[in-house]
Amino acid sequence: MVLRAGERELQMLEREAPIALPGDVLVKVRACGVCRTDLHILDGEMAAPDFPLVPGHEIVGVVEDIGDGVTELFPGDRVGIPWLGHTCGHCEYCAGGRENLCPDARFTGYQNDGGYAEYVVADARYAFKIPDAYSDADAAPLLCAGLIGYRAYKMAGEAKRLGLYGFGAAGHILAQVAVHQNRRVYAFTSPGDSEAQLLALSLGATWAGASTEPPPEPLDAAIIFAPVGALVPEALSRVAPGGTVVCAGIHMSDVPGFPYRALWGERVIRSVANLTRQDAIEFLALAPQVPVKTKVQRYWLGDANHALADLREGRVNGAAVLMIES
Repeated sequence: MVLRAGERELQMLEREAPIALPGDVLVKVRACGVCRTDLHILDGEMAAPDFPLVPGHEIVGVVEDIGDGVTELFPGDRVGIPWLGHTCGHCEYCAGGRENLCPDARFTGYQNDGGYAEYVVADARYAFKIPDAYSDADAAPLLCAGLIGYRAYKMAGEAKRLGLYGFGAAGHILAQVAVHQNRRVYAFTSPGDSEAQLLALSLGATWAGASTEPPPEPLDAAIIFAPVGALVPEALSRVAPGGTVVCAGIHMSDVPGFPYRALWGERVIRSVANLTRQDAIEFLALAPQVPVKTKVQRYWLGDANHALADLREGRVNGAAVLMIES
């Protein structure tokens, strides 16, 4: 499924299968999650990607071939391929364990062709073995909603009272981790989204309500997964002194102005950019221990436009996943 310059829908095209160059793996795709970032790319809300483009960066598949120099993966290994697809490996950020900020980074489904396809090629350094406990479809949301959500979760520190603004793919995964670690979760959804609120409560949330409602007690931290800038001052008003508001999305509408007194009291606003390999190693080890259970809606590859439309209109409860037929 290919996005071409100037178009807003994907087209199904037949291409030659890619090949694994040195350092790469060729992966036969089994499933690929549908992420809100794919919508931002489709809707032109991010800087122009490399067209024509195959989107998709929550990829689960099986290694079919390896390029020269690949020693950690072998044909037959089941792997996941996330958003961060390549880094230079030698800049100050890469050398300092902050490869997520590498200025020469390339991203899966943005600069590199992604997983809305039968085959994908990936940098072997950024392909991770998937825990056996997960089916292909259930594992797919772990690769972005899980990994970048987990990085945002770490940025929230030791918060015992944690607010999650936007309770979709990432929210429903991180709520389970937080509850497992004995934190109190407060889930904020779009007004009237009773289905998401019920999902949050079923996963152990202490409270669920609309994003405009006050929680029953002040929060130690809040993570914003919804791409709505107006939620930043809203969440800031709900955190206690010393609290943190984490903006977890790669794209967000403009943040409106707010008075300094809303920030005062050593409150913090911070963003999260991408993920690191260490995030992937930690989270993919943690997920089966919780165990994190993903709620997915399955679509076939040819229904990618339908899946994206459902995500845009709020008709996905949990995570949307494309299944690729053999």
